[in-house]
Amino acid sequence: MKILVINAGSSSLKYQLIDMTDESVIAKGNVERIGVDGIITHKVADGRSVKENKPFATHKDAFEELVSRLTTGELAVISNINEIAAIGHRVLHGSEKYKVTTLITDEVIYDIGVTFKDLGPLHNPPQAVAMQACRDVFGAEVPMAAVFDTSFHQTMPDKAYIFGIPYEYYEKYHIRRYGFHGTSHRFVSARVAELMGKPIEELKIISCHLGNGSSITAVNKGKSVDTTMGFTPLDGVIMGTRSGGIDPSVVLYLMEKEGLTPAEMNTLLNKKSGFIGLSGKSTDSRDIVDLSLAGDYRASLTAHALRYQIKKYIGAYTAAMNGVDAIAFTGGIGENSLHLRSEVCEDMDYLGIKIDEELNVKYDRQEHDISAADARVKTFIIKTNEELLIARDTKALVESL
Repeated sequence: MKILVINAGSSSLKYQLIDMTDESVIAKGNVERIGVDGIITHKVADGRSVKENKPFATHKDAFEELVSRLTTGELAVISNINEIAAIGHRVLHGSEKYKVTTLITDEVIYDIGVTFKDLGPLHNPPQAVAMQACRDVFGAEVPMAAVFDTSFHQTMPDKAYIFGIPYEYYEKYHIRRYGFHGTSHRFVSARVAELMGKPIEELKIISCHLGNGSSITAVNKGKSVDTTMGFTPLDGVIMGTRSGGIDPSVVLYLMEKEGLTPAEMNTLLNKKSGFIGLSGKSTDSRDIVDLSLAGDYRASLTAHALRYQIKKYIGAYTAAMNGVDAIAFTGGIGENSLHLRSEVCEDMDYLGIKIDEELNVKYDRQEHDISAADARVKTFIIKTNEELLIARDTKALVESL
């Protein structure tokens, strides 16, 4: 069975074609600048690739080009689209309605693009547009699955997801902690259990997905019980351009002092804060580390603040679960920053967390157990694979029909 995995944005369309017999990636690519001037990058399993400027007015145009790349030319990998058994779509927000991977119908597309628009204004509407465009190109008879970032966190107890505002606003507007990066946290925690050779139902795992957007999740017996991102992906630790969690009074104070509108405040918190706001230099953690090592105070402050916040959440989630068996570092920063892993795990002996610094250096950017020999808690570098999890979910859903 071949599954096509789609991750759509307002002007982009990332794709992977996966052969589920061995879970290998047959081809992958990215259509960028849809509605502007257009760029497509297409790569096949043997390493051959092509990058071409080509205009795409709509997502439908992008899907038609995707089909052309998969089926024609020197880099074709299938003879026709009938070889694609199903299509899995990554979706940001499913609110409280969609708790599991769901077969895409007219109702699902409407909910994603319209009903939940205010919950994910930057992601949900274009993802709904992409679903409809995908249907138009592949045909309604090809089953499509919606895999929601929020669904993994629907197992959180009410005491973890509720906010301390009047309860009527939860009832009226569904304002609560939703959490994101659910596909990554689910994949990573399952992989940790596999590497430990234990059923996930016996484990308490803290998954640290760290990148330009970051979240940390407490996974108890395979279920999310708490996570750092909240009503939106703005909450939690500081990120590339996002503030992370702050005192709500800061928002009101700044709006009054600077005369900011809600839209301007939203831009400040989501686009001008985090690494770029604190350092004044870069949104990229690699630059922050380099500048920090070179003696830049604000970059150093940014790096240490992030690591301190991660350490605090690990401590909090250990308390929430009454223990922890494993810590996993994943995502662009988690997998690739040995300095971060070292500082986060430093002086955590009281929790049984201790890494082997030689292993931390040796296996930087690779999947590996980096725990010290005498550590009571395992620490792993895990390469997340959200596309594979989406493909697995899609396959399971199709086979259940």
